[in-house]
Amino acid sequence: MSQETDAVGEAIAGELRLMDPGVRRTSQSLTRPLLDPHFVEVGASGRRWTYEEILAALPEMDGAAVDGPRYEPSDITGVLLAPGLVHLTYETTLGGARARRSSLWRRQEPDDGWRMYYHQATPVPPPDA
Repeated sequence: MSQETDAVGEAIAGELRLMDPGVRRTSQSLTRPLLDPHFVEVGASGRRWTYEEILAALPEMDGAAVDGPRYEPSDITGVLLAPGLVHLTYETTLGGARARRSSLWRRQEPDDGWRMYYHQATPVPPPDA
């Protein structure tokens, strides 16, 4: 595999782990290595989240309950923008609500793995809207 294919694959694997209810419920222990300390998110609600805010809130957010609705991702694609920087785009469905998503994953030296640096979700209106 090429460097780009490997990098994109690792970022996609991290993205999918962050959608796993088991990871979301135990955010302090499992998401810490997946989120960059400078992480910022602009959620589908329009709210801006910091690293500390998202770690505290993630266990109570949608998609965290084992018996609740789960994120259903589709059409995940990615590109290596520069060494150590991957951009992913995809859509999710959660409980009937759709969102288009974009995230930046970065890898810093010394090698500590790929971490999500930025995430944005934009709601997709229902077809009849």
